[in-house]
Amino acid sequence: MKSQLNRNSSGVTEFILLGFRIPPKMQILLFLVFLLAYVVTVVVNTSMIIVIRMDSRLHTPMYFFLRNLSYLDLCYSTVIAPKTLANFLSHEKKISYNGCAAQFFFFALFVTTEGFLLAVMAYDRFSAICSPFLYPVRMSQQVCVHLVISSYICGGINSMVQTGFTFSLHFCGENRLDHFFCDVPALIKISCVDTSVNKMVLFILSSLIIVTTTSVILVSYAYILSTVLKIPSTHGRGKTFSTCGSHMATVSLFYGTVFFMYAQPGAISSPGQNKVIAVLYTLIIPMLNPLIYSLRNRDVKDAVRRILHRK
Repeated sequence: MKSQLNRNSSGVTEFILLGFRIPPKMQILLFLVFLLAYVVTVVVNTSMIIVIRMDSRLHTPMYFFLRNLSYLDLCYSTVIAPKTLANFLSHEKKISYNGCAAQFFFFALFVTTEGFLLAVMAYDRFSAICSPFLYPVRMSQQVCVHLVISSYICGGINSMVQTGFTFSLHFCGENRLDHFFCDVPALIKISCVDTSVNKMVLFILSSLIIVTTTSVILVSYAYILSTVLKIPSTHGRGKTFSTCGSHMATVSLFYGTVFFMYAQPGAISSPGQNKVIAVLYTLIIPMLNPLIYSLRNRDVKDAVRRILHRK
């Protein structure tokens, strides 16, 4: 890895992030929008983590995974947002070669881990709804911890492979990235060597991860839907659909944007489209996820009331 990230091998020591090519006045407006979105992201995700941590009634597998989801959202938005905000106010908009590699590595790590965690959350709901008597065994504390660790391991493997392949490329002095952060499509586009292998690796790995995790999610929810429709109580069906609906909304937002960003052939050749989609999954989705779960979840709202009442 160290040899692959050798700055001298590419002749580039830093990159210039071109970001959004808009007038200066619009840059200020966009800065305020990004700042507001990031502040809300930090506040709502941190609040979700604290609420789940403080309320003993939420110490269940579902909320354990939800707490980890908030942590991942907080992490990967923080990898991108502060540097982007700083660049809005800077004329140079530079990032060092090693800084670029580190930004991409951690971004890929957290985003990939979140994809696997969403699949784990679907399996958790499947176990709880379809096999309630076996649920305490299937989703014991030890199993939950192992599932989260496995998600991080899968995310780490993908991140190391993608970072290694991307930063072994030669850039021949070209260092202007048509993006607001260091991402594979933008880096591949400015390379001066054959990138067919990199494009293939990006497409295969992204497709493999998306197909594997979405298959788990779709199969889990097919069984859940079949089981829920057999519940005689209207209230029971409504509560189950509310919980599962929050998860499906999160899954749809996340996988929809990731698919269009990495797993379709035209992703690398559409920088303008990539920037818009990237804003969705680096800022908007991490901001919306805890709101989706908290606003649609009575247990979370009751926990907040109990905590405020104690205070």
